Amino acid sequence: MASLSSSLMKPISQTSYTSLNFTDHSPNSLLLPQILSFSGLGFRGRSLGLLSVMKNSSQTEASVESTQISDVPLLCCSEAIERLRSSQESYKSKQQYLAMYSSIYGGITTDSAAMVIPMDDHMVHRGHGVFDTAAIMDGYLYELEQHLDRIIRSATLAKINLPCDRESIRRNTHSNHTGFQQDRVISNLSPSNCRKPSLYAIVIQDQSPSDQKGVKVVTSSIPIKPPQFAIMKSVNYLPNVLSKMEAEENGGYAAIWLDQEGYVAEGPNMNVAFVTKEKELLMPHFDKILSGCTARRVLVLAEGLVKEGKIRGIRVRNVTVEEGKGADEMMLIGSGVLVRSVLQWDEQIIGDGKEGPVSLALLNLIVDDMKSGPHTVRVRVPY
Repeated sequence: MASLSSSLMKPISQTSYTSLNFTDHSPNSLLLPQILSFSGLGFRGRSLGLLSVMKNSSQTEASVESTQISDVPLLCCSEAIERLRSSQESYKSKQQYLAMYSSIYGGITTDSAAMVIPMDDHMVHRGHGVFDTAAIMDGYLYELEQHLDRIIRSATLAKINLPCDRESIRRNTHSNHTGFQQDRVISNLSPSNCRKPSLYAIVIQDQSPSDQKGVKVVTSSIPIKPPQFAIMKSVNYLPNVLSKMEAEENGGYAAIWLDQEGYVAEGPNMNVAFVTKEKELLMPHFDKILSGCTARRVLVLAEGLVKEGKIRGIRVRNVTVEEGKGADEMMLIGSGVLVRSVLQWDEQIIGDGKEGPVSLALLNLIVDDMKSGPHTVRVRVPY
């Protein structure tokens, strides 16, 4: 398996899928047939494993069944959970998982070891699921209704029937992260044999220190999702992950996608906006990308900057790369970054290379809106 382990350590930009050779084994190694179906293969840190049975030339395939495969213990449920809990406790994360609701067991747990999704869940095994994330500040959920609108719209596009009515979803998602999918069936690609969709909601406390310093972005070489998939918030985030990794490998914070016509589209999990030399706030159309809740709220709040004379207008239209790189300001907008200045795109310095005044003004407007905005964007969490 030398070719597999060596390729895993290469940067994304240097790795070809052809180098991941799963048939690279010795003549005396018999790969189990069921392993070749790859019902599950995933990363946890840098570890990845495949199961094989070693045999000598005198052994027949029939005798392999009696061969001891490994010394991996067979665990009962309680032992497996304890090992999972120990593994979680040994890893110090800046994200704390406080509570999770699951419609599978019909309740809420605060034990992180129980915050799991079954392996045969159609969302895990087939990627057939949608999700959304809303922020909590000072005991209030920000833009809950807007995020519910989007996850329901995403579910409709993904052909996932709602597991319950909107009010039940609203009641069960007084949390930070919500998703639902087409329940459990591991054998079929289609969800036709699934019993019913399931709903998950999890509360996550991010303890990372706030950092609003300007960042560098790069142009992504990872193909953007077609509009049919880009406009829904599905769990299929592999292109987004690869795009983010590509940016980090090139000293950037995020990678910027261009659409099929070469216009500026979006980042891996945020929208992008510009302030032109004519002092207009400019944002790409939402017809081929995800309709960002925070980005749309920024467009509303920015009207105050027009009245104050800080910008001359607001426009949503196609944006060329030349326009973007030549703008006075560039910013990333999303529920995670809120509003963050971009100081450099590829080799091009944006504006004067410093955090722009409009970007900072919009950040302050969003934070104030989260703390004291109208009831249409703030919903109290009944602790």
